[in-house]
Amino acid sequence: MLRRLQRQLAPWVAHNFGDPPWTQPFMGVVEEVGELSHALLKQEQGIRGAWDDHEDAAKDAVGDVVIFLACLCHLRGWDLESIVENTWAKVQERDWKARPNNG
Repeated sequence: MLRRLQRQLAPWVAHNFGDPPWTQPFMGVVEEVGELSHALLKQEQGIRGAWDDHEDAAKDAVGDVVIFLACLCHLRGWDLESIVENTWAKVQERDWKARPNNG
């Protein structure tokens, strides 16, 4: 699914932004993580809107992070799906309860 997203994203990026530097989607990731943090914080604090409004904003930010990461990988020539699969293969071997010092 991530590979398909990355393939579909490529012509959309070219049409809308030409050939942007990879720094632009990277900064987009950072911005969206900030928006996710804001939504979750306000949700936890119970202020500035209803729980559901913050929930929707948080989900939107997660989706935007994935799209910006797909764009970053496209511009860098990386395969996002392979990166996630390889990283998950390493992470799932960690056992922090059995090995609290190094997983």
